[in-house]
Amino acid sequence: MKPIALLTNDDGINAAFLHALVAACMREGFDVVVAAPSGERSWIGRAFSRHREVTLAEYPNLGRQAWSIDGTPSDCVNIALGHLLPVKPDVVLSGINIGFNATMPLCLSSGTLAGATEGTSWGLPAVACSLDLEKSLFEQVHRNSSVCPPALRPHLEAAGRHAARFAKGLVGQPSPGLLVHSFNYPATVTHDTAMERSTPALVRHGSLFKRSAQGFTFAWNDGESLTTDKQSDLAVLERGLISHTVFDFGATAPL
Repeated sequence: MKPIALLTNDDGINAAFLHALVAACMREGFDVVVAAPSGERSWIGRAFSRHREVTLAEYPNLGRQAWSIDGTPSDCVNIALGHLLPVKPDVVLSGINIGFNATMPLCLSSGTLAGATEGTSWGLPAVACSLDLEKSLFEQVHRNSSVCPPALRPHLEAAGRHAARFAKGLVGQPSPGLLVHSFNYPATVTHDTAMERSTPALVRHGSLFKRSAQGFTFAWNDGESLTTDKQSDLAVLERGLISHTVFDFGATAPL
């Protein structure tokens, strides 16, 4: 029997980056099922829809079976594992995210990582993957996430292939602790791009909001991220390599 991969994301079930990962996993021999948000749920972390009902609908022509769920990435994985799948999958993959999930503040806020984290909380191997993009290209893809620009497609396919192959290697392996493998792919990733182990860059964003002229409201304002750690996820990406960070959410630091 084929190994089963459960896929989710935080950019929405229509995102071309998710569809590329589905295709890569199918080529790698996975039986793919998808449970993904009905729309974008970025920057939502491990939020669950505690105070409202969550609805779902079947989504056609994506993997063996797919559901569009009006909830968060964590909702999607929890509902799929608890109610939709007759047997546990062999691995959970989340992504491919539009843009990187590097630096500790972003990782803690990421819906992509949260989807994978929900998988590992059920004792399953879990992989989160994100593709760095140049700013103008990010804005283009973000405006219409269902379409991948032709120039980007070879890099998206390379990222998907790498993630699917890595996930295939986790099948049947013990999954100690609460481990999430997080991959950040450089914008120019190819099948030959090397990978380096990394740690999340420990940066301070400062205020992420700007005050209005009237002084009573605040709006989002992207902060700056700077780091000098050569083995940080951000530094590895800047060298044009694949950043591989392993989060162990079951570990605690000694006092």
